[in-house]
Amino acid sequence: MMRRSSAVCGDGTRPAEHAQLFPSALFSARFWQQLVMLGALLSAIGGPAVPRFLLALFVVALLPLGGCMQTTLSPSTDASMTARDRQLLAHTPYAQANVPEQYLRHIVDYPRKEQPGTILVDTDARYLYFVLPDGKAIRYGVAVGEEAMAFSGVARVGRLAEWPDWVPTADIQARLGPYPARVAGGPANPLGARGIYLYTGNKDTLYRIHGTNQPEYIGQAISSGCIRMRNEDVIDLYDRVKLNSTVVVLPPGQNAQVEARPSWRG
Repeated sequence: MMRRSSAVCGDGTRPAEHAQLFPSALFSARFWQQLVMLGALLSAIGGPAVPRFLLALFVVALLPLGGCMQTTLSPSTDASMTARDRQLLAHTPYAQANVPEQYLRHIVDYPRKEQPGTILVDTDARYLYFVLPDGKAIRYGVAVGEEAMAFSGVARVGRLAEWPDWVPTADIQARLGPYPARVAGGPANPLGARGIYLYTGNKDTLYRIHGTNQPEYIGQAISSGCIRMRNEDVIDLYDRVKLNSTVVVLPPGQNAQVEARPSWRG
């Protein structure tokens, strides 16, 4: 099955649209004016005279390179990583999972009305959105809790932590334990590289957005009620989110209805 390219061009067009623009570019007055200027520049620096048709072919060949590229994020995920992140993630005690492309990080159109800086989690689709200005959002793939155990509603970011320790709750100890009373932060820790703690008012909900040492579960609903992300993605999100930011977690059956046409992934 053919995969549709997600590339977009610097002027807002897609590659197929550029093919339609080439003929008009060739016969525009501005094109030939620039061509003459290029020829004059080559002559001025002592180069040989170049026929206009060869110059035209050269410039046309450059059009798709100069006008069409993958859009990128700044800073990138790698730039968000500290020296400690790189050291710990270089020696993970688990295999790196082959996460489906749809759950990799993308910038998408976002028609909803949440304010920039808001986090929205679509539990049905297994996506987390970080809302950007101008109708865009960063979409990350996540693992969510099973319906009976998952948090839904509106919360705020009450705490942020890098490589947090994990303190299993009494419920987790009863269902999945026994675990130590506290598990030190690190790549083997279930909370992964970052913890974003959800509060309602001044009360900790005991739900978190966090990294994972089981990336193979991204895109699934599993028993734990928290929201798991790839470590690379939660590091990226952590650098963007602010304390007291709003977090909206949609309940099962309430889809975000974001028709995503991704323009970048990473």
